Amino acid sequence: MISADVVVYGATSAGVCAAVAAARAGARTVLIEPGRHVGGMTSGGLGYTDIGDVRALGGMAAEFRAAVAEHYGVAVGRYAGPEPHAAEQIMRGWLERAGVDVLFGAALDRVESQGGRVSALALGDGTHVDAAVFVDAGYEGDLLAAAGISCVVGRESRSLHGEQFAGRREIAPGRHATPPWISPFRDDPRGTTPGPLLPQIKPGPLAEVGAGDGGVMSYGYRVCLSQAPDRIPFRRRGGYDDAHWELGRRLFADAARRGDVHPAGRYIGLEPNLPGGKADGNSLGPFSLSVLDGSAWDYPLADPAGRERIRRHHRHHAEDLLWFLANDPAVPASIRHEMQRWGLPADEFADTGHLPHQLYVREARRMVAGTVLTEHDLRAGRVPQDVIALGSYHLDVREVQRSWQWVYEHPDPIAMVVTEGYLSVRVPVYGIGYRALTPRRAECENVLAAVCVSASHVAFSSIRMEPQYQMLGHAAGTAAAMAARDDGVVQDVDVAQLQERLRDAGAVLAV
Repeated sequence: MISADVVVYGATSAGVCAAVAAARAGARTVLIEPGRHVGGMTSGGLGYTDIGDVRALGGMAAEFRAAVAEHYGVAVGRYAGPEPHAAEQIMRGWLERAGVDVLFGAALDRVESQGGRVSALALGDGTHVDAAVFVDAGYEGDLLAAAGISCVVGRESRSLHGEQFAGRREIAPGRHATPPWISPFRDDPRGTTPGPLLPQIKPGPLAEVGAGDGGVMSYGYRVCLSQAPDRIPFRRRGGYDDAHWELGRRLFADAARRGDVHPAGRYIGLEPNLPGGKADGNSLGPFSLSVLDGSAWDYPLADPAGRERIRRHHRHHAEDLLWFLANDPAVPASIRHEMQRWGLPADEFADTGHLPHQLYVREARRMVAGTVLTEHDLRAGRVPQDVIALGSYHLDVREVQRSWQWVYEHPDPIAMVVTEGYLSVRVPVYGIGYRALTPRRAECENVLAAVCVSASHVAFSSIRMEPQYQMLGHAAGTAAAMAARDDGVVQDVDVAQLQERLRDAGAVLAV
């Protein structure tokens, strides 16, 4: 049995900040991580950091930004983010200096509860860890669910919260939309004769516009790429399937016919935006590192074996896409030649084949508490009295699915591939209240959420950015230490005192 005052589950950037904040506040703190790394997406490929309004950046998010500048000997803000290995180095240093005990390779098996409180976590290796207060800082919300705390997955209907942008989105043109006239049928490029679908397409039917369908934002791997002489060339994986990429061939053929072929960076993001001339590969269009076949929809509630299959599927997609873009004869020569100048960095992710160790889980479970942040709160720039962090990044729903539908043209309908779900809407600076981190008292008294906070699908699309996770982790860890010193009831934390301590640590709670 391992005993602590505060236990944090999940060494994401929120988890690191929560653990460090709790330890700095004097709590004996244990950080539990199922994998082998700390930092989550901050050290797992998402180097180009989405910040929003820099005035809202405070606390440990600002501290991390300053640490990045110090690491490289540059002015704060010179780089949008660090190289992955540098991010992990900074966070490991924080944990060591704060005296946080970190358990790696420690997956949650079950939660032991008594009287509305979690008493201990039982880990897969048989270890038991007890504490006064627990923080769920995982992307999946597994601790919340195991503790019996209400959670929801996927997008809701517009009618639930009266949100304009909730539910299934209209099919509309745009940068992330599939161009018209691409047939979904494997054996009929014209799209007139129904048959087996191409790979990478989610079978229909689509839900009605505005309906809640449980869909989550697409996942993917944010690959780190390099042009250095020692880069690792893209490889043709043993299980690579040429037929899997027919959709890409049709898209590029259509682009060539329309004279709309772009540089490779337009499809995957190849600007050297990280230190060392590295690039953070991103999903910049309808055919990208994001996997849009609906497999991510199953991930949040899947068992460990199911999640591993989905992670492997996404990893193979990333690896195979890079090979496809650099080598397939159907890809325009300009794109192939540009891609061949890049490779995987030799000094990143050495223990995972130079591909990231972290799947980009853009959303999974979300806690349902007494307070639910919605689109209305964010678009109105509301700052609640119990504010513990500010947000500012726009509503950013990545593509949810690639499916198909009949388009009723004369004389006969034509089937077309459609990409659906993408949304980007500016919001002003808004506040995230402490109540969004705390479950209903009747469900659990000693658990806090640092990632899967109480918010609608639309609102969460802004909250989900790594700097905001760092600020939420900072607040959750500070509150957990305060509760652990008293009665362990997180709902009874003195919010005014919590806000004072956060401000003293550099948090920004008003602009």
